[in-house]
Amino acid sequence: MQTPAQIEFEHVTPSPKLQAAIEGHIAELEKRYGRATAGRIIVRGPGDRHKTGGQYQVSIRLVLPEGREVNVGRTPMEDERYADLTFAVDDAFKRARRQLQDQVRVMHGQTKLHESEPVGTVVRIDPSGEFGFLEGVDGQEIYFNCNSVVEGRANIAVGSRVSFVEESGEKGPQASTVKVLSKHSLRA
Repeated sequence: MQTPAQIEFEHVTPSPKLQAAIEGHIAELEKRYGRATAGRIIVRGPGDRHKTGGQYQVSIRLVLPEGREVNVGRTPMEDERYADLTFAVDDAFKRARRQLQDQVRVMHGQTKLHESEPVGTVVRIDPSGEFGFLEGVDGQEIYFNCNSVVEGRANIAVGSRVSFVEESGEKGPQASTVKVLSKHSLRA
């Protein structure tokens, strides 16, 4: 790390063995990805609060380039294994390692990004109610059968915003799956 990791203890007496274990975990994370710029580890003892149930909590925050972070916090309250300090420390660093691996994959472009479904507007529906046409953002008209509307025909009307899956049909593009978007949808 560019700056040494800060290690804090709350309601826990730091033993040399505990300190060495934490520093060993930090060294292992640095081996996997040595570009972390800063880190903060907080080890909290059970304290006198009844909600923690005598469990240790270990929080880890690593700052990475490009504004990315690894945050490991909240300990499951129902898990009795967190009453053991060694387990709590090991588990928190295991979760931090997983998050760090995920962040590194994203930064190196090794993760597959899923394209979102295209969005369109229903421009007309046949008077029989059996089929209709929607217009994609590119202005192209796409045929759809009302049986391919996910929530049923009753929810679709002219002017409805929809997402769809486009396929090639016999007479041009057609939508095989049409989902009506809610008024509060964040899609453009």
